[in-house]
Amino acid sequence: MTMGKKIQEMAVWIEFLVGSGLAIFFHLVLHYEQAAYVIFGIGILLALGTYLIREDIEKNRAHLVEQYHQSHEIPFALASITDPECLAKAHELIAGAKRSITLLQQGYIPLDENEFYLEGARLSDQAVREIRAVDPLTAGYWTRGALVNFYQANLRALDRGVRIRRIFVLNREELAEPEIQKVLLGQYRDDIDIRIVYRDELPATGDAIGRDTNSSFDFALYDDRVATDVFAHPGKYYGRKTGHPVEVAKYRHLYDLIEHSAHAVCEEGDRIAPSAGAMPLAS
Repeated sequence: MTMGKKIQEMAVWIEFLVGSGLAIFFHLVLHYEQAAYVIFGIGILLALGTYLIREDIEKNRAHLVEQYHQSHEIPFALASITDPECLAKAHELIAGAKRSITLLQQGYIPLDENEFYLEGARLSDQAVREIRAVDPLTAGYWTRGALVNFYQANLRALDRGVRIRRIFVLNREELAEPEIQKVLLGQYRDDIDIRIVYRDELPATGDAIGRDTNSSFDFALYDDRVATDVFAHPGKYYGRKTGHPVEVAKYRHLYDLIEHSAHAVCEEGDRIAPSAGAMPLAS
């Protein structure tokens, strides 16, 4: 038991004894029974009231002390680091944590690469209506294990009747490459509504999604309620997810801009090509 707690308990007993003593004095010495009862009752109420007030003050003090230590935990930890190199590394870690917290404040959950594609697979399995995606298409990109498993979740969504529309981003000269054609043919034959957009026809993204950096043009919308996006400049985290309605609306707008510049495609023999005479279109 702390000294403060002992003093509180002693104060209660002192207040009780003082009130009782006065009541006894009025009753036995002054023979004023009515006043004795009143003094005794008031003394009991005062002792109880002051006890409850002190308890409330002590609880608030403990809560404030705990909050103070929590809010100053990092500064205290930094103050205990004496090695300059270790201190520099600590500041670097704190800067990264601040960036992550900023994302969380904006309604985004940062994800590493495995978490990103695992989350995409989970959202594909939960989709009930439509998946809309914009993906970069480079040789070997879609052969990575995480993407293969993510694509299997897409196929399961198709089996449930979910519509998938995917716009591939590529350079004009890449369209004829065999590996690129293999990916396009595979997804086209799996009944995914695919289109292509050339990098030199992509819209500017600063105003579209509210950030100054260039977009990675690698994002997806699941039933227009959740969006996932790959960072243009990956660092500790590969991408992010948000279900915040305002942020999801930004990605819907960006998707519409990209789709407006996209080309419909068709199968010509064993290759995918822009539809003859087709102009960039939007649904």
